[in-house]
Amino acid sequence: MKFREFFIVLVTIVAVSCRPSARQVTDTHEDEGIRITLTSYDSVFELFAEADPFVAGETSNVLSHFTWLSDFKPLDSAKITVHFNVGNNKVSQTIGQPTRKGIYSFDLNPAVPGKGSLVFEISSKEGNYELVVPSVEVYSDGEEAVAEAEKLEPSQTNTIVFTKEQSWKIDFSTDLPTVGPFGQVIRTTAQVQSAQSDETIISAKAGGVVMFTGKSIPEGQRISAGATLFAISGAGLAENNASLLFTEAHNQYLKTKADYERQKELAQDKIVSEKELLATKNDFENARARYEMLTDNFNVSGQLVSSPSSGYIKQLYVRNGQYVEAGQPVISVSKNSILLLKADIQQKYASVTDKIISANIIIPGDNRTYALEQLNGKVLAYGRNTNSDNYMIPVTLQIDNNGGLIPGVFVEVYLKTVTNNMALVVPNSALLEEQGNFFVFVQVTPELFEKRDVKVGPTDGVNSEIIGGLNRNERIVSKGAIMVKLAQASGALDPHAGHVH
Repeated sequence: MKFREFFIVLVTIVAVSCRPSARQVTDTHEDEGIRITLTSYDSVFELFAEADPFVAGETSNVLSHFTWLSDFKPLDSAKITVHFNVGNNKVSQTIGQPTRKGIYSFDLNPAVPGKGSLVFEISSKEGNYELVVPSVEVYSDGEEAVAEAEKLEPSQTNTIVFTKEQSWKIDFSTDLPTVGPFGQVIRTTAQVQSAQSDETIISAKAGGVVMFTGKSIPEGQRISAGATLFAISGAGLAENNASLLFTEAHNQYLKTKADYERQKELAQDKIVSEKELLATKNDFENARARYEMLTDNFNVSGQLVSSPSSGYIKQLYVRNGQYVEAGQPVISVSKNSILLLKADIQQKYASVTDKIISANIIIPGDNRTYALEQLNGKVLAYGRNTNSDNYMIPVTLQIDNNGGLIPGVFVEVYLKTVTNNMALVVPNSALLEEQGNFFVFVQVTPELFEKRDVKVGPTDGVNSEIIGGLNRNERIVSKGAIMVKLAQASGALDPHAGHVH
């Protein structure tokens, strides 16, 4: 992206997100006096800066923290130039490398008082970016600067300090709540089953005794297409002897072949008639067809049971030495690539079954939640009536197997319905519970968080609706909330602990 194009995007974003009242607050330190904090976001970075109040003709330190929004890790290497524009006056400073990963310490000396803007130009191997903090005040008098900064100091009531250095070391992120459609959610369980098109049952083609070749074929073993599994032998049986039938067919094939070849030679000399030649040829073709059919499935040992496709042995229905009849199932093979989730829901949801459009699937023990779309899934069918032995309404989902699902197990499913109702939604990872009450951590600054009670509505297993206690413009901790809570339990920390000044 060219620099000019990116700057145009930034102007749009910053103009909305960087309001002075929300971005300029203070922290008090006995050894450093009043400091103001400045925060700015674009689509790539979070900037959090702590600065001395700006006074014309005096040098103010601006301790700046740069965080990638993609993973909330520090910017470890970049050249950054900061420009402080106050009217027509501009002061600048360039630093080639951070003092510590993600931290750059600037010293700026604005010449004139007034309202200005800080512009950070970032040049890194990933690209060139620009962050703007507008409406930064430069005072003509130091006492006035401190007095105004004190007025902006945020309330410390029910807040927790969690420094950038702490957040960079863990899986952490902050985000704004989302506003979007959030329909009725039906929580249930579903059994994983193989799709009918994905499973093959192999049956005995003739009666006989099951003969394993010595190679074990346990259930769950992967097999390739055409692999021979075992034989069904009719040897020693007085009736339905497949081995005898194969031998007879082989002998009949050889005999009719020889007769036909001899008749062809005699027909050239007009010794046999055309009618006799055609009859001999017909006998040969019939014998060959029967022999080739048996050859595909039998040999002198009997029927060779092989897999028609690659997959897994789902179930073995016979044992070594067991007699089976023709048509009896002997083994089932599943590709295990397409699965069905069979769920049952209560009758009270009958009016919304046709509105089910998606689902979130939680696999026990996997600690992961999959959206139906992630598994290339779809809502396959839903019941329009109940059975006499089950008064629940069936709902069937189809998904691709990602390797973590086994037919027969049960999973937790949150069925989601379509709606036009808009709701304020936060990820479940942002919610913490204490004695039945839920709360989130609302960002005051990127290092100061307010513990806020919220009223929670329905959940789809991934996100939850917030009914009260939070508004859409308040940034919350979306990952790592439990670590912020533990920081509260460990005692109050200096907000600048670990910072380089």
